[in-house]
This record gives sequence, C-alpha cells and structure tokens, in this order.
Amino acid sequence: NFLLLFFLLSRVLWNPLVNMLDSRSATIAKGLEDAAAAANARRNAEAEAEKIRAEARAEVSRVIEEGRGRAEEIRKQIEAEARAEADKIRAEERARASTEVERQLGDLRAQVANIAVAVSQQLIGASMDEKRQQQLINDFFAKVPASAKSLSGDIEVVSALPLSDSEKERVRKETGAANVTFSVDPGILGGLVIRSADRVVDGSVRSNLNDLSGRLR
Repeated sequence: NFLLLFFLLSRVLWNPLVNMLDSRSATIAKGLEDAAAAANARRNAEAEAEKIRAEARAEVSRVIEEGRGRAEEIRKQIEAEARAEADKIRAEERARASTEVERQLGDLRAQVANIAVAVSQQLIGASMDEKRQQQLINDFFAKVPASAKSLSGDIEVVSALPLSDSEKERVRKETGAANVTFSVDPGILGGLVIRSADRVVDGSVRSNLNDLSGRLR
C-alpha cells in the first residue's frame, strides 16, 4: 500500500508540483529580467531626457543671448539713424535760415547802396553820374584786393551782403581761382575777405576802419 501510495503521489502530485514550481521559477526569473531591462531602459530614457533638457536649456540660452545681441544692434542702429536724421534736420534748418538771412540782406542791398552813394556825394561835394555810382557800388560790395588776384586752388569769398551773379563772375575772373565758394558775413561791413588754403586777404571795410583807428591813436 505504501509503495502504491508513493507511486500514485509521485505520478499524480509530485511531478505536476515540480513542473509547476519550475514554471513558476522561470516566470519569476523572466519577470526579474524584464524588470531589470525595464529599469535599465528607464535609466537610459531619463538620461536621454536630461540630455534633451540640457540641450534645450542651452538652445534657449543661445537664442536669448542672440536676441539680446540683436536688440543691442537694433538699438544702436536706431540711435544712429535718429542722430543722422537730427543732423539732417539741423543742417536743413541752418541752410534754410542762412538762405532767409541772405534774402533779407539782399533786400537791404539797395538801401545800403543808396546810403553809400549819398555819403560819397556828401564827401566829394558833388553829384555823380550813374556809371560812377555803379562803380562805387561795385567797389563797395565786390572789389577784389590787389593781393588776392591770380590766386590758385580753392578759395572762399566772404562779402557783407549777397553778391549778384555778375559780381560773382567778376570775383572769379579777377582771382583766377579754380573753385570759388561765396558766403555772407554782415560784420565785415563791406568789401571782401578772401581765404585760400595758405593765406587770408582782408579787404573788408571793417579791416580798413580798424587800420584807420590804429593810425589815429
């Protein structure tokens, strides 16, 4: 009976139990392997995610820095354009003001000429013909000093009042300069001041009055 019972237990219960334990052990081992693989995959995924985050942070920092640099460039460009525009406006306003001053001085030219003729008539005690009056006016406004004739290069001619086109042409011809620019300074009173690169010829009424005042002292 014992042997029969042992045989039956070993055939009916033991072998299935052993097989079940082996299967269970294999399942557990497989589960452990899968868990280890999953843990390793999770660590790799976390490392990759951290790498991606680091790259993203670096990219954000780079973009921010580039944005700051570009903003600084734009700011400097805007400031430069604003300064250029302001300089342009100031230059235009100065030119407009200078043109207006010359226009107003031109309006005074006839009055100054009449005064000069009247004073000359009083000094010489006689009336003058039209030709003599015109010569006096031309000498007063646009007489080129002898020392300024036959100049070369570029020169600047300063007059007390704006010169007429014919007077400008006369100055160009008498000076012989290659390039002549004209400007107005009422402070010289009359005559011309001629500036070249290496010298200044002062034939103004103001200079003559200063010389006369110096002689009278």
